[in-house]
Amino acid sequence: MNKIVCVVGARPNFMKIAPVMTALRGSAYLQPYLVHTGQHYDQEMNHRFFQQLGIPQPDVDLEVGSASHAVQTAEIMRRFEPVLDRERPRAVLVVGDVNSTIACALVAVKKGIPVIHVEAGLRSHDRSMPEEINRVMTDQISDLLFTTETSAGENLKREGIDERRIAFVGNVMIDTLKRQLIRAVPLEATLGANTASGLFSSGYALLTLHRPSNVDDPEVLARLLKTIRKISDRLPVIFPIHPRTAKQIQAEKLRVYLDSPRIVSLQPLSYLQMLGLMTKARVVLTDSGGIQEETTALGVPCITLRETTERPITVTEGTNTVVGNDPSRIKGALSNVLETGGKTGRIPEKWDGRAAERIVAIIERWFADESIKQDGHLIGRKRHSC
Repeated sequence: MNKIVCVVGARPNFMKIAPVMTALRGSAYLQPYLVHTGQHYDQEMNHRFFQQLGIPQPDVDLEVGSASHAVQTAEIMRRFEPVLDRERPRAVLVVGDVNSTIACALVAVKKGIPVIHVEAGLRSHDRSMPEEINRVMTDQISDLLFTTETSAGENLKREGIDERRIAFVGNVMIDTLKRQLIRAVPLEATLGANTASGLFSSGYALLTLHRPSNVDDPEVLARLLKTIRKISDRLPVIFPIHPRTAKQIQAEKLRVYLDSPRIVSLQPLSYLQMLGLMTKARVVLTDSGGIQEETTALGVPCITLRETTERPITVTEGTNTVVGNDPSRIKGALSNVLETGGKTGRIPEKWDGRAAERIVAIIERWFADESIKQDGHLIGRKRHSC
């Protein structure tokens, strides 16, 4: 059996690793070994996500916890190296763009272990985003790069990545969405008594907000919350508040902007609860990358509160409109949704719920040292010399 160490670290990783683990466990040739770095350290939320998504309990939890980017990345590397020394895997598989992704990829490549990157090639072209640095660096040291959209492959080739190392397989986030959609928690179950008034009978806006560019600057955060208060006059707002955002709201005494019966503030929700809210939302306002993809797959209009997106296909083919944090642009985009229904879009190519199956099939052949053809590209084995 060919052992693959699979790394999961933070909440966005969970939805990406779930279908990959399922597909790997169904292989007769591959043996997955799951490492949770503990970058997201809320044990109760971890358990809920693992249970809901059918992710097996980690073989090891590094229990790194919260810290600055530099300290957290270094601590993950320090604790991950002994795992590789002990398990001696054939490869390390990382997903997404969190600190755990780049930290574990760096340890692997310096030990001569091939790195597989799922969700490679996405670019916001904004180097002020820590995730952008993680994406670029991880892709440069990976041996096999799986992309979710064709533009990601073009990004990689422009950055000098050999096209034989790139495979366009589709989006594992959508694998999870399609598998779990039937289990989405209904609006009424999540909101309870809040639905009794009939406030949401004509629809609602769902809001998520957590990016440092929106949350860490008090003036920006206040401006956004004032805008949401005005939006709520037209459409009630459901706002599951990220811990980072809640901390800033409290510190800057901004809670007053949320004190409205037309704004329902909630604690962080499980994946199935969020999925239930998204499916019924009239519009979603967000600064999350994953939610941009999920709303496109669901056909729900999305207004992205960022100046850039690393998922351009959600704009060109999907339901996403990028407006930044300017109040007039936000309100204009909302008016378009309310007056016209917003962008309907279409489901992008290979967002069909089978991306993980394609990933495992390619890894099996890659391990067999074969040259394989995928979408017109030859994918050859490449080893790093360090």
